[in-house]
Amino acid sequence: MAGDTTPDINLSELAYQKLAKMILLRQLPGGTSVIEGRLAEELEISRTPMREALVRLAAEGLLVREGTRSFTVRKVTATEFFQCMKLREMLECEAIGLAVGRIEPARLAALGAQIERLATAAEQAADHWKADDQLHLMFADASGNEMLAKHIRQVRINTRLFEISSPIRRVKADGEEHLAILAAFASGDAKVARRSMLRHLRNLQSEVMAILRGWDVP
Repeated sequence: MAGDTTPDINLSELAYQKLAKMILLRQLPGGTSVIEGRLAEELEISRTPMREALVRLAAEGLLVREGTRSFTVRKVTATEFFQCMKLREMLECEAIGLAVGRIEPARLAALGAQIERLATAAEQAADHWKADDQLHLMFADASGNEMLAKHIRQVRINTRLFEISSPIRRVKADGEEHLAILAAFASGDAKVARRSMLRHLRNLQSEVMAILRGWDVP
C-alpha cells in the first residue's frame, strides 16, 4: 500500500494477527473463501505481507490453499474434533504434570481472578478464548518440552476451529473447571493436576457429543 513506512515483516505480522483473530472469533467461518487481493484492500495492507500472512496461516492449519492467490478457512469435522481431543488428553495431561512447581503462584492467582470475572458472562467471547489459551498454553510452555508445547498448540487449533463453528456455550462450566485445574495444579500433586485436566477435556467432549445428538445442553 502506498505510503506504508512499516517494514513488510511487521505488516506481515499485523496481517497474520488480524486474520487469525478473525478466523478464531468466527468472523471468517469455516469454508469462507479468502482472496488475497480483496482481503489486502479490506484490511488496507499491501499484497506482499498479506500473502506472507496467508501462507503462514495455511502452514498452521487455519487456511487451506485453493489456488495461487486464494484460500478457504479450514473446516474441521466432528470426527477430526474427537480424534484431536484424544490427543489433547494425552498431551495436555502430560504437560500439566511436567509443569508442576514451574509456575509462580502469583501468575496462577492472577489468571484465576481473571477467569472468575469472565465466568459471569452470558456467552463465549474474545476474552474467554484468550483466557482459555492462557491457561492451557501456560502449562504447555512450562512443561520444559518445546516439542510437546508445539504439538499442543497445533491440536488446539484443530479443536478450536470445530468449537467455534458449533453451538457450544459453556462459559460457566469452563470457568468452574478452569478454576478447579488451577487449584489442583497449585496443590503441587501432579496426579491430581492431570486428573483435573482430563476431567475438563472429557466434559467438553461429552457436551459436544450431546449437542451433535440433539440433546438439550444447559
